[in-house]
Amino acid sequence: MEKDRVPHIAVIAAGLDEEYQNNIIRGINSFVKENNTNVSYFSAFGGMLDSKRFDAGEYSIYNVANFDVFDGAVLLTNTINDQSVRERVTKRVKRAGIPAVVFDCDDEPEFYNIRINNRRAMEEIVRHVIQHHGARVLNYISGPMQNPEARDRLEAFRSVLAENGLEADEERIFYGEFRTHDGKRAIEEFSASGLPMPDAFICANDAMALTALSALERLGYRVPEDVIVTGFDNTYNAQNYCPALSSVARPLFDSGRMACRMILDVLEGKETEHCIDLEASPVFTESCGCSPENSGDLRDYKKRTYKKLESNYENTHSLNILTAKLADAETDDALFSALGDFVPELQCERFTLCLSENWHDTYNIKPSGKTYEDIMTVPLIWDKGIRIFRKRFMSVNMFPVEDEDGGNINYFLPLHFRERCFGYCIITNSDFPIESLQCHSFSMNISNSIENIRKIHHINLAVDELNKLYVIDPLSALYNRNGFIKLADEAFNKCAENKTRIMMSFIDMDGLKFINDNYGHDEGDFAIQRLSSVINECKLNENSICARFGGDEFVIFDMGVEEGDDEALKSLIEAKLDQINVIISKPYDIAVSIGSIIVRAEEGMTLYKVIKKADELMYEVKKGKKHTR
Repeated sequence: MEKDRVPHIAVIAAGLDEEYQNNIIRGINSFVKENNTNVSYFSAFGGMLDSKRFDAGEYSIYNVANFDVFDGAVLLTNTINDQSVRERVTKRVKRAGIPAVVFDCDDEPEFYNIRINNRRAMEEIVRHVIQHHGARVLNYISGPMQNPEARDRLEAFRSVLAENGLEADEERIFYGEFRTHDGKRAIEEFSASGLPMPDAFICANDAMALTALSALERLGYRVPEDVIVTGFDNTYNAQNYCPALSSVARPLFDSGRMACRMILDVLEGKETEHCIDLEASPVFTESCGCSPENSGDLRDYKKRTYKKLESNYENTHSLNILTAKLADAETDDALFSALGDFVPELQCERFTLCLSENWHDTYNIKPSGKTYEDIMTVPLIWDKGIRIFRKRFMSVNMFPVEDEDGGNINYFLPLHFRERCFGYCIITNSDFPIESLQCHSFSMNISNSIENIRKIHHINLAVDELNKLYVIDPLSALYNRNGFIKLADEAFNKCAENKTRIMMSFIDMDGLKFINDNYGHDEGDFAIQRLSSVINECKLNENSICARFGGDEFVIFDMGVEEGDDEALKSLIEAKLDQINVIISKPYDIAVSIGSIIVRAEEGMTLYKVIKKADELMYEVKKGKKHTR
C-alpha cells in the first residue's frame, strides 16, 4: 500500500440492527476514527421477510463491492444465511488478493480468523441448567445449520445432554435464522405441537431468547418459576430485560477493533497471527433462577431507554412524513426532491443516491450475475447541506464522490423491488443505519417509491401507445381521421380567432382499385405507404397536419400560408411521385388528384366546410383527368 494513502476497508454484513452485528460494527467504527482509516459497509437485510425474491434484491448490494480497490475486508459472513451468497462473496475476496478477516469460521483457511470459544460457553450454560437447576427436558432454539456458529452451539447442546444421560429430542429443536422473530415463531410452533412444557428453552442467541421469553409470558408461563430461558451474546437488552437473561458474554466490540488492527498490521508488513482465540463466559442471572451478580446502573438504563424511545418516535414521525411525500410523487424530480428534503433527518455528512442508468426499464435481473449496469446515474448528492450535481459514473468506482481524508464511515444500502435492482444509496458518517430501527424501512420506502415511479413511467408509455393507436393510421403512419379532426379542429379554431390564412388540401390516390384488382392488396398497401411518405416529406412546414382520411383519401391542413402555396404543394408532390415511380419501377404509377383551398379563417366558418370545399375541388380535378383520358 502507498505510504500516504488512507487505508480503506470493506465490511460485508447482514442485519445492521441485530445486536451481534451492531457490537462488532461499533468496534470497527471506533478503530477507523482513531486510526485515520476509512470503512465501507455493504449491508443487506436478507432473511428478514421470508421472501427469497426480496432476499435476492437485498443481497445484490454485495455485488457493488469492488474488492480490487479496497485494502482489506472484514467479512461477517456468519450473519448471511444464504450459503451460495456467502460463497460468491468469499470467492471474489480471494480473487482480489486482499487480507480478509472472518469471525468464528474455519471454512476459509486463507482468511484471518477471530474465534470466540462459543462451544465451551454453550456447554457451560447447558450444564449449569441441568446440574444446578435440575432441568431434565430441554428445548433448543437454533440458528441456521449453514452457519458454523449455529452448528457449534447445537452440537454443544447435544453433547452436554448426552453426557448427562438425556436425549436430544428432534421434535424439541426449532431451526431459526438467528433473527428476532424466530423466538416467537419457535414458541408458537411448540405450543401447537401438543408436547409437554420443557424445563428450559436454550436459545442460540439473545435476540431469539428475548422474543421467546415474551411469547411464553403472553401464554401465561412465568420465567424462571415455570420454565427457564437462556440466551447467547449477553446483549444490552438481554442484561436489562426483566427477568435479566442468563446468557454468554462475548468480546464483540473488541473483535471489531481487532479485525481492523490485523488488516493494518498485514498492510504494514507486521507479523500477524493467522487465528486469534478469544474466550466467552457464561452469565447466570434471573431467567435461569440465579441471582444477578451485579445489577446495572438503573439511572443509566433509564436514560438510555428514554433516549432510544425518543429517537425511535422522532425517526418514525419523520419517516411517516417522508412516506406520505413519496406516495404523492409521480415523477422522478418529485421523488428526488422529497428525498432531498428528508436527508437532514439522517444527521449524516453526505447522502448519495445511485441508480442504474436503465432503472426505468429494469425488468429481469439475475441476482447471481451482473446486477448493476456499467454506468450509474446520480440523481441526488447531499453533501454537508449542499446539493452536488454529478450526472454519471462507472459502477466499478462505487462512489461518484470519494472521501478525501480518513475516519469516514460509509453504509451502502440496496434499492430494489423484489429481485429487480435499481441501485443503492450511501449514507456517510451517520449513526442512523446502526442506531435507528427505521433504517430498513427507510430503504424499503425509497425502493417502493422508485418502483411506483417506474410503473407510472411504463403506464404513461402504454397510454401514449394507446393514444397513437387511436389517432395514428398504422399503414401510413400518418394521423387517421380521428387524429386529424382532433388536432386540426383545435388549430382551426385558433386560426379563426386570429383570422389566419389557412390551406386545406384534399388528395385522392388515382387507380388504387386498379392496383388492388390486378396486382393484389399487398401491392395496394405498398402504394399507399409510398404515397404517405411522399405526403409527409412534402408538407410545407412542421405545423402541417397530414392524415389518411379514408382508404385512398388524404388531407393536409396548413396555417399561415400565402397565395401560390397550393400550386407549390401540388408541384412538389407530383415531382416527388415521379422520382418514386422511377425508383420502385412497378408496372403501375402512383398518381394523385389534389384539390386545395386557401382562405382566411373567420368566426362562423367550420373545419368541415373547408374540408368539403377542398374535396369538391379535388373531385373537379379528378373528373377533368377522366375527361382527358
